[in-house]
Amino acid sequence: MKTKAVRLYGKKDLRLEEFELPTIKENEILASVITDSICMSTWKLANQGGDHKKAPDNVAENPIIVGHEFCGEILEVGGKWAHKYKKGERYVVQANLQLADRPDCPGYSYVYTGGDATHIIISEDVMNQDCLIPYNGETFFEGSLIEPLSCVIGAFEANYHLKEGSYEHKMGIKEDGNLLIMGGTGPMGLLAIDYALHGPIRPKHLVVTDRNPEKLARAEKLYPSQDGITVHYVNVDNVEDQVSLLQETVDGGFDDIFVMVPSEQVITDAANLLNPEGCLNFFAGPQNKDFSAKVNFYDVHYSFTHFVGTSGGNTEDMRKAVKLIEDKQVKVANVVTHILGLDAVAETTLNQPAIGGGKKLVYTHKQSELKKLSEIDPASELGQILAKTDGIWSKEAEEYVLKHFPVI
Repeated sequence: MKTKAVRLYGKKDLRLEEFELPTIKENEILASVITDSICMSTWKLANQGGDHKKAPDNVAENPIIVGHEFCGEILEVGGKWAHKYKKGERYVVQANLQLADRPDCPGYSYVYTGGDATHIIISEDVMNQDCLIPYNGETFFEGSLIEPLSCVIGAFEANYHLKEGSYEHKMGIKEDGNLLIMGGTGPMGLLAIDYALHGPIRPKHLVVTDRNPEKLARAEKLYPSQDGITVHYVNVDNVEDQVSLLQETVDGGFDDIFVMVPSEQVITDAANLLNPEGCLNFFAGPQNKDFSAKVNFYDVHYSFTHFVGTSGGNTEDMRKAVKLIEDKQVKVANVVTHILGLDAVAETTLNQPAIGGGKKLVYTHKQSELKKLSEIDPASELGQILAKTDGIWSKEAEEYVLKHFPVI
């Protein structure tokens, strides 16, 4: 079977190509990809090429398919997996395989396993790690947003607090505590807000900061105070002392802080905002291997402040994310701001920071330039569909694209 895919050959060298997939082996699965959402991690991968820790050293001779937030349908199952997976089933993949002997992950390391493709062969590594997960949601695009949601779930569960009178850890954010998300209006920040409001452990106060007033206004519209949780959106642009400003916002400090931007000053400010026994989660992934920030170790010793970092979720987090979406407890559609076809993936990936906005959703079997949802002609059929949901991507919008956009 022929496939079309965006492959990485080196630093900032992404190419859309058509090539033949080999016949699957007994331990592999053939699948279609319907949607993939572009992650900033793929931008980092494209910038680093073969120097990326998950990319093969010989990527120039052995190009890999990029994209790791994908959803599709199983087309053919090798004999080894026939007892577990069936043709026609929808699936998602937990890309963070956590292999014992190598850092390989779909979208970073494999010649035939990645999300920015029409058809793929799913490596046995995925099934061996139990990372091919059935998905019964209404849309493909929500399936593509399960992976980023799982990263948020993993982060919330990685935070911890001490059980009173002991050094035993109680995992998770503090219930009825003060939660701060710094730089929290990007797609991962919005998912974190959604999970804080609708997850199993909920804060009393949630504060979200950013420097972009439009993004803050959009976040406030999507996620107002609700269900006993007071939500504050704070613009920290040109604020000289954000520590004092944020302390005044909640009349104190914070029990849990998620830092969504790789900034030394933001981390230092976050550390100074921690309540005794508070936990700071450095969620943002820096490209600089020497990245560091100043924190107060007096507070670490005497106030028991904690510092953790998370990079991706695990398979259990993925299954929890699947259930949240299937049960409609979270609304991941809120983070989609652009759609595109496979032909626009390379350019869009390389220009992610300049494009801005939230998630860029790829319909892999389609041709389409990058389209910003808010700029789609309101008089067009797709524009009229979006008007029904106040500009939020939807099942009806997806069905329109799958039916009417030209095939690549």
